[in-house]
Amino acid sequence: MKNDFSIFQGKRILVTGSTGFKGSWLCEWLLNIGAEVSGFALKPKPYALLFEQLDLQNRIDQHYGDIRDAETVLSVFNKTKPEVVIHLAAQALVRDSYKNPKETFDTNIAGGVNLLEAIRMSNDVRALVFITSDKCYYNKEWEWGYRENDELGGKDPYSASKAAAEIVFTAYQESYFRVRKDFAAATTRAGNVIGGGDWSKDRIVPDCIRSLISGDDIILRNPQSTRPWQHVLEPLSGYLSVAKALLDNAPGSASAWNFGPDPENVRPVRELAEKAIQIWGTGNLRDEIDPNALHEANLLMLANEKAKSILGWRARWNFDHAIEQTVLWYKKVNKGTSPIEVTRSQIKDYMQEMKT
Repeated sequence: MKNDFSIFQGKRILVTGSTGFKGSWLCEWLLNIGAEVSGFALKPKPYALLFEQLDLQNRIDQHYGDIRDAETVLSVFNKTKPEVVIHLAAQALVRDSYKNPKETFDTNIAGGVNLLEAIRMSNDVRALVFITSDKCYYNKEWEWGYRENDELGGKDPYSASKAAAEIVFTAYQESYFRVRKDFAAATTRAGNVIGGGDWSKDRIVPDCIRSLISGDDIILRNPQSTRPWQHVLEPLSGYLSVAKALLDNAPGSASAWNFGPDPENVRPVRELAEKAIQIWGTGNLRDEIDPNALHEANLLMLANEKAKSILGWRARWNFDHAIEQTVLWYKKVNKGTSPIEVTRSQIKDYMQEMKT
């Protein structure tokens, strides 16, 4: 399959979770392609600065509301009449799910139901990309990647909510969507993305950047934990590849898809922090391991062979390049370069590599 997203030019595309980190990058990419972009999300949280930095409020058709409000969701569909829906809206932080489990379940499960119901009642939507998480898999912390047909489940509220959302999606897929003409839907799973403009709390890259800017030590709470690091543009290119395949009615596209880096990009948290300091030019590390910390998986990796063989998707930026592009984004913006300019430039560079 050719890595050409020109199919989205002039298409009405609704991105839920548009004010979030992934959503902001995706909206910028879709604008660059020439899509008619609508967004639906809560108003940006204090740490969700990228949406404002990219001035997306004034550049897309943005609608504010709560995915948990079924009437509001349906109203947005009626107003925007999307042809493609990319569903990112979620409570996306594991640690917050421990503090507010009900909010996590209500948002990630009931919110997903509201979206699926709106699509069930819409005659305009032709393709749905329903994004969950790599944490939808029941994590046995083995050393090989989970495949799309592996067991779902979760030991924490966030992971459980994502596994449950996958089950709900399957019920809609098999009960309503499979038999629907001129429509196709799929789920996608990714995790541990990094990239410029992420200011979320309790995430290693934003924590590193805040410390580097302020001159404070970077504090590592799980320095030896390994993660399959990937730049945010990697899974976003996967989501767009799936949407394209759905619009093209490609065989097998209406299924589940993993988007993760190759095994050599699974590195310890400490190595990422050390690389960030090297690129920034200054900084120090300090370990503060809390023996009573909430449970977080030490290892969870996705197998990406299905996306490679069927979609022609592959990860373009290795660990070193992903960290470099991420830190340089913050460094350039911190020195006064326009966030829009830096973001557009990195998207352009990535799209050039997609042609190879």
